[in-house]
This record gives sequence, structure tokens and C-alpha cells, in this order.
Amino acid sequence: MLFIRSLLFSICHVLTAVLFSIVAVVLWPLPFKIRYKLVSQWAILNLWLLKVICGVRYEVEGAENIPDEPCVIMCKHQSSWETLALQAIFPPQVWVLKRELLWIPFFGWGLASLNPIAIDRAAGRKALNQVVEQGQARLDSGAWVVIFPEGTRVPTGQMAKFGMGGAFLASETGYAVIPVAHNAGKAWPKHGFLKYPGVIKLVIGDKIAIADNAQKVSDINKQVYQWMESQMTRLEGRKPEVALLMKEEK
Repeated sequence: MLFIRSLLFSICHVLTAVLFSIVAVVLWPLPFKIRYKLVSQWAILNLWLLKVICGVRYEVEGAENIPDEPCVIMCKHQSSWETLALQAIFPPQVWVLKRELLWIPFFGWGLASLNPIAIDRAAGRKALNQVVEQGQARLDSGAWVVIFPEGTRVPTGQMAKFGMGGAFLASETGYAVIPVAHNAGKAWPKHGFLKYPGVIKLVIGDKIAIADNAQKVSDINKQVYQWMESQMTRLEGRKPEVALLMKEEK
């Protein structure tokens, strides 16, 4: 039954992605916020399908910590689930992601319509400058910026070393950081086909203000990492181990 439910959800997931990607292309001439509101309904629909078909629900702790002004979201990355949930929980947002995702037929079209900051992660400093330049523009326009500081999905019980992107963007622009932790990997594992019924818990931390655009990147990363580590320890019942990622996953 678990396999059948997971298969049914996967079929719906793919079919709705194709449908909404076509819609995204049609809506491309519209302003971003209108386009985002319509295209992001795909994420909301799939969260509902996940609940109805697979019995996967979620609870949010700390929703009162979401401010009115745009911020940089630094989120734990365990699953594909959070890429859906963030759209349902937070205001209109753009993501920092690897440019290769935009090359995926249909899915990549939908992503491209949402104004992502698509980078070549092998470009080093050039990629960081791109994150700051485009991130500043997105934030100034009122959109939030989402970045997964671990850089890839990390299995449950582990945390990877943070990259510089999110902290560097906050430090250079002065926009505050909102840290987010969750335990979605238990229901929707990394690279996992089976979806396990249960309740995913997502925690939104206090806003981390950036003082005079001068706070050190290392200090921001350290503060977010320590908060995330403590939350993952609470959510998973044990302190996460340091993830040893394969070279191709980075």
C-alpha cells in the first residue's frame, strides 16, 4: 500500500508539474507577483496531494517570526518537500539554485518563470557576486530570497558545512536572515521514492538582523548553524553528525 500511494503521488506530482510549467510559460508576460501567485499554486496543490494520498502532514512553529519586510531565508535541506512548503508558508520568494535545474524539461520552465538566481556553482567568486547583485535586486523589489546553505540535500541525522552564499548576501545587502529547520527527510527521504505517513515539523527562527551591512559572513553562518543544529537535535532526538558529502553532490 505504501508503494501504491507513493506511486500515485509521483504520477500526480509529474503531471501537475507539466501542466503548471505550461501555464508558467503562458503567464510569463505578467508581473512577477501575479505570476508567482498563480504558478506557486502547484506547490500548494502538491502539499495537499501529499496529505490526501500519502498521509504526510506538516506543522509550523514560529510563524509569528515572519516579518513584513523581505529577508534572506537560510533553510535546512533534507528533502524535496521544503521546496514546496516554503512557497506555502512564506511571502513571494526567489531561490538561489544551480543553473542546471533550469535545463530540465517542463520543471525547469516553471522554475525559470519564478525569477530564480541560477548560478554556476563551479564559478567561485563570480557566482557569489552574482548572488549578491541579483539578490539585492530581488530583495529591493520586495521578493524574499531562499538559499539552502548546505548546498545539497543532506540525509536525516546529518548536517553539512555551510557555504558562503546566504550569509554573504545578507552581509553585503544588510537584509536580515530568517533561519528555518525541519525534519522532512523522515517522510520524504533524499532521493527517496517512498513517502512515509506522519507529521513533518518546520521551525522558523527569530529574525537575525545585520548590523550596518558589516557583520562578518563567518559570524552569520555560525549563528545560523548553531541555531539549526540545536533545532535538528530537538526535532530528531539526537545531535546531527557532520555530513561527508561526495564530491559530485557539492
